[in-house]
Amino acid sequence: MFPAILKNSHRLHDFATELLKYNGGTFELKGPTFANLNMLVTCDPANIDHIHNKNFLNYPKGPRFQKIFEIFGDGILNTDSELWKLHRKTTNALMNRLEFRSLLEKTASETVEFGLFPVLDRYAQQGAYFDLQEIFKRLTFDISCQVFLDKNPGSLSGDHPFRKAISDTVNAIFYRHILPEKCWKLQKWVFGIDREKNLSNAGDTFDKFIYPILSERQNNQIPDKGSTFTMMSSLLKAYQEKPKRFLRDTFMTLTISGGGSTSSALTWFFWLLAKNPLVEAKILEEIKLKYEKQNHVFKVEECCNLVYLHAAFCESLRLFPPIPMNHKMALETDILPSGHIVQTHES
Repeated sequence: MFPAILKNSHRLHDFATELLKYNGGTFELKGPTFANLNMLVTCDPANIDHIHNKNFLNYPKGPRFQKIFEIFGDGILNTDSELWKLHRKTTNALMNRLEFRSLLEKTASETVEFGLFPVLDRYAQQGAYFDLQEIFKRLTFDISCQVFLDKNPGSLSGDHPFRKAISDTVNAIFYRHILPEKCWKLQKWVFGIDREKNLSNAGDTFDKFIYPILSERQNNQIPDKGSTFTMMSSLLKAYQEKPKRFLRDTFMTLTISGGGSTSSALTWFFWLLAKNPLVEAKILEEIKLKYEKQNHVFKVEECCNLVYLHAAFCESLRLFPPIPMNHKMALETDILPSGHIVQTHES
């Protein structure tokens, strides 16, 4: 199947979707023997529930995943077993606190009102076309940095090198999934070319941005916010015995994951609205019916009353999940609900 993968390398998401549709939601990918590319690919809801819930312990990320995502180090995205449990327990406990939800709501509301709206108004006044996906990426990056790093990079008013580093990272990691490990390692360590060169440069950019922030906070050079809750101070306290590299991995993973998945969800949602004007009209009708105030940034409790909007957004998430691919390996041979056998060397 390797020739077909190479032929469709410029449209891998579409190609994988076509294969899944043609094969009833699950297909076996066979690559060259030397490439270690044999995988079982599935979008069957029953299979996914089995892998992620019913037989979760049999499906860790595994060493191949950790090699592909090595730039994230010991962040939650790249870990298994006890370290993953530590991350999950610590982060979930903080994110479930009322103070975190208030911080997120306040940060998002202020960034939308004082950052996003002025940008959109400027384009509207100019009557100019613009890339809404790019705007959403900048918006969610600014929010994510403020929530996790106590820093506003201001990328809505001017681009930030961290954002390009994120794009280069995602691109390189995606192609690591289909390129034989020897190929991308040659690109990285021997030739220093192509996406691997961009990935190395991205790692340097992350370090230059995050390490100074950590040093300032740990050296108390950033004014203490007193009793005000911040994710950064809370995580630093929880991981005070951990080395700085671990902290870098943790904050980088949270910042990238939070912004990236949210901007993807927003982009697909507004794309679907553009394709379905009737749905857009119903959403606007619901908002006008329940809230008369114009140019209003809604609070969380107000959003809960917008039932049709909530349903439309959930449908958008179903059609276009923000994270379209998840990589697992099997510790023991298993049979999926679809009847497919997963060998221990497959993922």
